[in-house]
Amino acid sequence: MDAINTFLLWIDGFLGSATYFPILLLGTGIIFTLYLGFPQIRYFAHATRILRGKYSKSDAPGDTSHFQALTTALSGTVGTGNIGGVALAIYLGGPAALFWMWATAFFGMTTKFVEVTLSHKYREKTADGTMAGGPMYYMEKKLNMKWMAVLVAVATVVSSIGSGNMPQINNIAVGLNESFGIEKWVTGAILAIILAMVIIGGIKRIANVAEKVVPTMALIYFIGALAVIFANFENIGPSFAAIFSDLFSGSAAVGGFLGASMAYALDRGVNRGLFSNEAGQGSAPIAHASAKGKEPASEGMVSLLEPFIDTIVICTVTGLVILSSGVWSEKHQNTFDRADMEYVAGEYSDTNQKNVSSLFSYLDKKSDENGGVELYSGTIEIKDGRAIGNGYTLISARSIAEEVVYSQGEKPFSGELQIEKGKIVDADGVSVAGKSLIHSVRLTTEAFKHGFMGEAGEYIVTLGLLLFAFTTAIAWSYYGDRAMTYLFGPKAVLPYRVVYVAAFFVASFTDATVIWNLAYVTVALMTIPNLIGILLLHKDMKQTVADYWTHFNKNRAD
Repeated sequence: MDAINTFLLWIDGFLGSATYFPILLLGTGIIFTLYLGFPQIRYFAHATRILRGKYSKSDAPGDTSHFQALTTALSGTVGTGNIGGVALAIYLGGPAALFWMWATAFFGMTTKFVEVTLSHKYREKTADGTMAGGPMYYMEKKLNMKWMAVLVAVATVVSSIGSGNMPQINNIAVGLNESFGIEKWVTGAILAIILAMVIIGGIKRIANVAEKVVPTMALIYFIGALAVIFANFENIGPSFAAIFSDLFSGSAAVGGFLGASMAYALDRGVNRGLFSNEAGQGSAPIAHASAKGKEPASEGMVSLLEPFIDTIVICTVTGLVILSSGVWSEKHQNTFDRADMEYVAGEYSDTNQKNVSSLFSYLDKKSDENGGVELYSGTIEIKDGRAIGNGYTLISARSIAEEVVYSQGEKPFSGELQIEKGKIVDADGVSVAGKSLIHSVRLTTEAFKHGFMGEAGEYIVTLGLLLFAFTTAIAWSYYGDRAMTYLFGPKAVLPYRVVYVAAFFVASFTDATVIWNLAYVTVALMTIPNLIGILLLHKDMKQTVADYWTHFNKNRAD
């Protein structure tokens, strides 16, 4: 598993974590925002009127209503990114990462407006009578770039499993296991059966489920989050101050948090912002292509509401829950994931500023010297669960681990552990627990427990996670089957669904860190060609918007 994780991180270094990725993503949103005259502001109110059906026509072609298309797309974005993803961004980049999530969402509103408009414009009716659209259609039909269309379709299939499917069930299984003690594979098996029953019905059944579940789940989560925030009311001001004060300087070390540079906070904030609202990824255009309508720009306007709801509203309240509770910089008792663990040579303390500076440089990867930190290789002797000797430090979840206990099954472990280049080898039956920082769903859960709800806060997160993540997996199954339809025709949909459900089950009991790293890679694989495609179609987009307003004003005059 460590080898897979290392490989995924290597690939991600060329894609989502590369310097150009946040520049390309934010740059595309900024370019279109200026080019189209801030449509996320000018068209916001008009978009809400379209959503309410004010300008709808009964004879418009399509499979779903504007509201159903929006809620289907939202069910694909409102998921683990809103619960675990925000926590992961803050854990990695500190409070400033939340600002970069906002920036990604604000400019992402325009990006989504563009990609959905073009998708709706170049959609087509398939052999089974349903609508199909997405980046692959405007790349082939308008750009005459079949090779890029195929690349995006393949990336969509891979991404549907790698980001829309596997991280969702993994977080659900972890949440239910920690809250109720339900075995992860049991959760995976039950929900895999329900998933199969829903997706067999296609877009109409998916849309019917989404329009009922999405508003309900968002309301429950929002009310629960506000309860925690107001319980920590005195920390709201300092939380906002931390977001902006660390913006250009990077987040300083505090508690168990060892710090993060501005570049790292920006990178993780943009990455998590994209994973949350998917603006520019090319996924939501597939859902919106099914909407009834004759004017492509009108559906594009509806879609710009998604990043606002998903990131600026829901992710913000999650971020404020985490920051105002203070749990993000505290160490908590937990069982360490192997992928989060690393042994470094020497003895370090987070109360020693020189040690903190060295580890900061190492974890931030900002210098070739890595702060002088070296990985440990050697043998560790364990007696009754406790390590004997010194000369090394265990780093878990980017923090110095404390009160470390080694176990084998239900009993304390005694014996020797071999460490090679910072990693435990040949000790599959040994688990390691102690105090360290935590991230993803665990961190959000801990934050929700800091309020007048106490332990009940955990159940709000678990319920929200179950509903958010499961509906995300449902929506992404549709994105994947539209891509398979483009590549191989309707006959390929059933085999794809079988693989999709199988991957959903397996991911319920797979290492969480590996799952998230796979998500990073697949998101970038889909996003990069899509952004290039819509940039090439900038003139087409501007003309489509102009045509919409010409037709709209003419119809009103008539």
